[in-house]
Amino acid sequence: MESGTKPMSEVCILLVEDEEAVLGLLATLISKRYPDFELHSANNGRAGLELFQEHAPDIVITDIMMPEMSGTQMVESIREISCGAKIIVITAGTGKPPQEHAAGPEIDHYILKPINFQVLCLAIEECLGDLKREK
Repeated sequence: MESGTKPMSEVCILLVEDEEAVLGLLATLISKRYPDFELHSANNGRAGLELFQEHAPDIVITDIMMPEMSGTQMVESIREISCGAKIIVITAGTGKPPQEHAAGPEIDHYILKPINFQVLCLAIEECLGDLKREK
C-alpha cells in the first residue's frame, strides 16, 4: 500500500449538522450502514473545521445553514486545507440553484432536506468510488 493511503475499512467521515435530532439520527444510520468507517460529528461549522483539521476525513457531510460558521464557510476553509476530501452538502433549499448558496464547484453532491437516506448512501458510495479511483 502506498504511503498515505487508507484501506476502505479505514475511511473517515465527518458529519456536521446543527439540528441535534438530525445529527443523532444520521450518525446512527451511517454507523450502522458503514460499521467499519470512522465517524466524527459536530453541531456547527467551526467545530466541524476543527475535527477536519484533527482527523482529515475522506468524506464531509454538512448542512449549509448553521450557527457560528456556515457549511459554506467551513467548506471554503476545508478546500484551503485539502482539495481531496469529498463534500456532500445537505440543504433545505432556498429556491436558488445549489451553486448560488453553497461553495459552488467545490461540492461533490447536494442532497435536499428532508433527507432520503438511500440518496445519501448513494452519494457516499459515489464518493467512495471516486476516492478509490483517485488512490
